Amino acid sequence: MNVAASLQSTSWLNMTIFGLFVAVTIVIVLRASKNNKTAADYYAGGRSFTGGQNGTAIAGDYLSAASFLGITGAIAVNGYDGFLYSIGFLVAWLVALLLVAELLRNTGKFTMADVLSFRLRQRPVRIAAAISTLAVCFFYLLAQMAGAGALIALLLGISDWGGQAIVITVVGALMIMYVLLGGMKGTTWVQIIKAVLLIIGAFAMTMWVLAINGFNLSALLGSAVESAGAAGDKILNPGLAYGKSDTSKLDFVSLGLALVLGTAALPHVLMRFYTVPTAKEARKSVVWAIWLIGAFYLFTLVLGYGAAALIGPDAIKAAPGGVNSAAPLLAFQLGGPLLLGFISAVAFATILAVVAGLTITAAASFAHDIYANVLAKGKTTPASEVKVARRTVVVIGIFAIIGGIFANGQNVAFLVALAFAVAASANLPTILYSLFWKKFTTQGALWSIYGGLASAILLITFSPVVSGAKTSMIPGANFAWFPLSNPGIISIPLAFALGWLGTVLDKRREDPAKQAEMEVRSLTGIGAEKAVSH
Repeated sequence: MNVAASLQSTSWLNMTIFGLFVAVTIVIVLRASKNNKTAADYYAGGRSFTGGQNGTAIAGDYLSAASFLGITGAIAVNGYDGFLYSIGFLVAWLVALLLVAELLRNTGKFTMADVLSFRLRQRPVRIAAAISTLAVCFFYLLAQMAGAGALIALLLGISDWGGQAIVITVVGALMIMYVLLGGMKGTTWVQIIKAVLLIIGAFAMTMWVLAINGFNLSALLGSAVESAGAAGDKILNPGLAYGKSDTSKLDFVSLGLALVLGTAALPHVLMRFYTVPTAKEARKSVVWAIWLIGAFYLFTLVLGYGAAALIGPDAIKAAPGGVNSAAPLLAFQLGGPLLLGFISAVAFATILAVVAGLTITAAASFAHDIYANVLAKGKTTPASEVKVARRTVVVIGIFAIIGGIFANGQNVAFLVALAFAVAASANLPTILYSLFWKKFTTQGALWSIYGGLASAILLITFSPVVSGAKTSMIPGANFAWFPLSNPGIISIPLAFALGWLGTVLDKRREDPAKQAEMEVRSLTGIGAEKAVSH
């Protein structure tokens, strides 16, 4: 099978299906934008979404191209160790459900900083939380934009740098248009449609692979072992990717910590809890998300081993795009150009939906936290706040396009790892301390946020993902002294420790009345509806 020729021959079909998706979603976004009158409409979709709708949108926001292409490829090449990514991403939602979803919905208004600044000093905490939010969103955006370039190279045969730069610019322009026109309401509907398409596509391919193997999972795994070449039955056992040394085992623990704890503190995921009318719906939306995301990750197990069985790990690694080509190659093998065209369009839609969610989160954080509450000191109107948010969308979109063009072709895995590590290090300790520790102070919050942010970025900078290895961002250089690829195992406990230390050493106490009010509100929801009716 001439992979490159096969993929390129279907490029017109891929673009037609993708164009159809863009046209339909733009119509929906335009209809949704008619109701964007207040800040609550623009940032939180008017809090009009049900738990089921929001849960589906969360799944659409969370299941990025990395989930679909990356995990399928990881399972096809590394077997059991690749599936551990799926487990880590899914278990993370239990942390979100049990610790943060309902409490955040009761306490906040639009952003994570609303929660952190509720009983702490407004100005310094909002600035710190906004910087952390923008850092996570920017690195996540870079990864998605660079991923768009790589995906186009694979699916449309555009291999030159200029062609991929144009594609990244088009994706960025579409993203800006979605968010400017539709706000959170339009973005949510794009995410819902994309989630439904992605799960339908993955389900159809899963059933197809199982049917070929007589709906016998043992037969599928046996075929995968036969096609695995030198790896053999190692693809069924732990250790193929992460069991080579003590360092690699420790690295996996570190990555797992970042994935499980980072998800519950990703700003674009947290912001989705404010789009529902009540805390009960927030809880219900996380349950919906767990079911949809859990089902999808079970599909990736079958798809990964199906790709290993029908195409073979060696053929996948040799294809344009490497391991990321497993899902498209499997689609082509199963259903020819038509199924490949559909899966390609879904992959494009996935990138669009995720970058739209990230952009509106970053814009809301700047407009609501920095502009409205720090620069204007609360003396602003919802209309002027939304105007600033729209301008911020354009600025962030332009930065994301430029960053994505420069990051194109680079190792983008470190960008995603950094986003999760920063969220787990800078955001989660402060959120949990704010919600559950009565004595927590502003100094503790600042030490935790800035310490977690700085340590995560510092350790990644001096790790093998940036220099010192064949797969590094800068292959020729070597200034790596930190042996692990993910800093989570160091930066997350450090951020918790700094939050505790900063509070213990702080001579200034916070208002106990505000702390008591926050505790009652977070646990019962009393006062929350009044606070959010902007």
